[in-house]
Amino acid sequence: MKSPRFVIVLLVSFLLLAEGTQAKITIPSFFSNGMVLQQQSMVAIWGSSDKQQQKVAVKTSWNNRKYTTRTDELGNWKVKVETPVYGGPYIVEISDGEVVCIENVLIGEVWLCSGQSNMDMRVSGRYGDPVLGSLDAIVTSENPEIRMFMVGSKMTSAPLTDCEGIWQEASSETVPDFSAAGYFFARKLNEVLRIPVGIIHASYGGSRVEAWMSKEAIEPYRDLEDVHNASILYNGMLSPVVGYGIRGCLWYQGEANVDAPDLYTQLFPSLINDWRKKWGMGEFPFYYAQIAPFNYNKGEGKGENSVYLREAQTACLKLIPSSGMIILTDIGDARTIHPMEKEAVGNRFAYMALGRTYGKKGFPTTGPLYKSMQTEGNKITLSFDEMGKGLTTYRQQLTGFEVAGEDKVFHPANARFGKDAQTVIVSSPEVEQPVAVRYAFKDYIKGTLYNMSGLPASSFRTDNW
Repeated sequence: MKSPRFVIVLLVSFLLLAEGTQAKITIPSFFSNGMVLQQQSMVAIWGSSDKQQQKVAVKTSWNNRKYTTRTDELGNWKVKVETPVYGGPYIVEISDGEVVCIENVLIGEVWLCSGQSNMDMRVSGRYGDPVLGSLDAIVTSENPEIRMFMVGSKMTSAPLTDCEGIWQEASSETVPDFSAAGYFFARKLNEVLRIPVGIIHASYGGSRVEAWMSKEAIEPYRDLEDVHNASILYNGMLSPVVGYGIRGCLWYQGEANVDAPDLYTQLFPSLINDWRKKWGMGEFPFYYAQIAPFNYNKGEGKGENSVYLREAQTACLKLIPSSGMIILTDIGDARTIHPMEKEAVGNRFAYMALGRTYGKKGFPTTGPLYKSMQTEGNKITLSFDEMGKGLTTYRQQLTGFEVAGEDKVFHPANARFGKDAQTVIVSSPEVEQPVAVRYAFKDYIKGTLYNMSGLPASSFRTDNW
């Protein structure tokens, strides 16, 4: 007769052996409690196992449907599940024989926010720079329909498949350390649409656009001397979330690329085209912020004056389908690269999304953009798109315009509105025959031209000198 101790050892060994034959399923951090899935879509859910050809089942409680697949030769698996109209909370169960349960899942609208420090700047402020209205925003932030996921900061030389981060509901404890622009965008969207909103935030202060481009996207430009730190943030922070179901993307970046505006018009469209290919969701909306004026004190030429980067961003509108640009010429600060009015940034992103993505009518989605000019004598009449009901200065003087003749020397211009404030007429006593106009074409300037909805006009020039 065997001793009790022998029986216990035998039983433990059997259990350990059984455990060793059980596949171990792993899912990325963003497939977790509290997540938001994009409504009315086929969204991907994926993970890995330590077994090949292991059966994996994903069950969704909103339709009580089970989706099955098998792991590939590397143990990876992926399924696409159908999501209903917004609602919840729901449960997602993932099983390979052992069940992983994801609870408190909402179905709603999901947006990715990315860029550098102005997107990364938190609701409570950061880098010694405050955010206007942060206290009120924080104390009124309790809202389980707004969920936030912040991708942990990481630079790597090879693409990662997972990241640090958890989904958090908006509250006075979670909102202070989340992207201000991202939070204010989500708050406005939720307020208007009355739909749950999920924000995935992946930004890094001081980052150049090329750091967010994949190896494949940056390859044609890698040998250029103006390209730095290529792919390191794409690999470490974006690669893990590529493919997560989103409605669109918000981008606030460009300050770090002021030195190479011409190259930006190549890199930025390449980034967006590559992201869309990798997501495999078609031309999802991509809305970006034109950087705010700031006194960089580098000089006046290209690569020195930040207005040329703003010009490059405007030019990208014609290069990137399904894109849009919010304008910030009125909120720049000569003393800091981080404007305090982050609520204005988030709201302007929301106005654009509400009008262009969600079909809301009756308002312009961005500020006036230069359209054309007509010369008559010593005056030039300027026309604009995105005017709404017309142009205004909100009772301040209309400044920031310059005109030049054939000598290419610019002089401050007198500016006034044309009939019904639909145009701007400029002239200067120093220029008898003007041929070119510039507006807010400075490193730092405070814009004065708006449409009647309160959205500022972009800086521009009619020349290419």
